[in-house]
Amino acid sequence: MLLVFVKPPQPGAAATRLIPALGPENAAELYRVLTEEQLRRTRPQPGEYRRTLLFAPEEARGDLLAWIGDEAVEPQPGPDPGARLTAAFARAFDEGARRVAMVGTGVPWISRELVLGAFAALDENDVVLGPALDGGYYLLALDRMRPALFQGIAWSTPAVLSTTAERAGALGLTVKLLEPLDEIDTIEDLRAEWKRLRPLLESRKDLVVAIESALGG
Repeated sequence: MLLVFVKPPQPGAAATRLIPALGPENAAELYRVLTEEQLRRTRPQPGEYRRTLLFAPEEARGDLLAWIGDEAVEPQPGPDPGARLTAAFARAFDEGARRVAMVGTGVPWISRELVLGAFAALDENDVVLGPALDGGYYLLALDRMRPALFQGIAWSTPAVLSTTAERAGALGLTVKLLEPLDEIDTIEDLRAEWKRLRPLLESRKDLVVAIESALGG
């Protein structure tokens, strides 16, 4: 099962770290485009895996369904990232999933091939991590519930990946690292990935103009 943590692209609530550079409307629209691209790329083919979108806040279900359409959705449980990950993985395994991977949004390069590779890597590893360039991870895959991996982590810091990997090692678990990918969270991320991102925005000329203005080019 693939779990995707997502929020509706509401101005002021989505891509908040890009708001100072782009404004709330453009930041939310960029989040919309990048999330739709990631969902397109990770859409499974028949027989591969199930995909569920985990959304927040809980009252956003209607907005999410209006945006996404026919997709399995569930609210994100728990008050913090560790609690939400623990509850989400536990529920997926309780529902009968043999292998579970989670991804956030903001990384449009994640594909179904990458997800399938993560699941395959669990044949010989206990934990699969996709390193994000900011020190976090964009993917975590497990073949069984391992709640200790989510405890005592300083979330939203550059130490998330290293601390998680160290925790896995202390638990005697083997870890497979996938290729590093950049999350589009800040204007610096946007600048670093702009040549790669721009083709995804060809139908949104106004958004391209706003971004290029913010980038100073």
